[in-house]
Amino acid sequence: MAKFKLTQAANRERAAVVFDRLRKAYPGAACTLDHQNPLELLVATILAAQCTDERVNIVTKTLFKKYRKPEDYVGAPIHELEGDIRQCGFFRQKANSIAKTCRAILEGFGGKVPRTMEQLVELNGVGRKTANVLLGECFDAPAIIVDTHCRRLSNRLGFTKNSDPGKIEQDLMKIWPQERWTLFSHCLVFHGRTVCLSRAPKCSECVIGDLCPFPQTNAGKKIAK
Repeated sequence: MAKFKLTQAANRERAAVVFDRLRKAYPGAACTLDHQNPLELLVATILAAQCTDERVNIVTKTLFKKYRKPEDYVGAPIHELEGDIRQCGFFRQKANSIAKTCRAILEGFGGKVPRTMEQLVELNGVGRKTANVLLGECFDAPAIIVDTHCRRLSNRLGFTKNSDPGKIEQDLMKIWPQERWTLFSHCLVFHGRTVCLSRAPKCSECVIGDLCPFPQTNAGKKIAK
């Protein structure tokens, strides 16, 4: 049985191999929220909270034809916006966040989605995860996107022992090359959705199983998230 050294140097070497294998396994790994500009991705990311990307894409296919600018979201009656996004769940909270965010974009950033982490997290409903999605996808700024899959897989792989997204992000920054931050994040999402599942991971089918301490340390145990 292989033993894993979970030092930063060892993790850096192992992460390089993990990335290469996942990149080959998921050549199409990328953001799965349909969008054509930063505003669309911002709205889609807000809608994606506790909702599948597939469902969000169904809703935004029509939504983005009706709402093209921040002014459109701000000017719409809130009950109308709620109805337009109802299928995404938590529609009242999300409609309120979208309206407030678009108002802040108009009042503080000249109608343009801001391009820095510091400015993005000032917006209502925008945390580091959403900000990193925008930075990595729209503004060519390498960013680690710590969603539920990244959090789960990075812990199972021993790349971090933290549960707080901000601390996980800092841990991964130390072992992932900056130019791979965004793509590595997407690869983990794809792997987490298809193989490294929350409750029933398919370890026997995993292309990085020999690089992962999780199957060994949890052999015979009940799998937790």
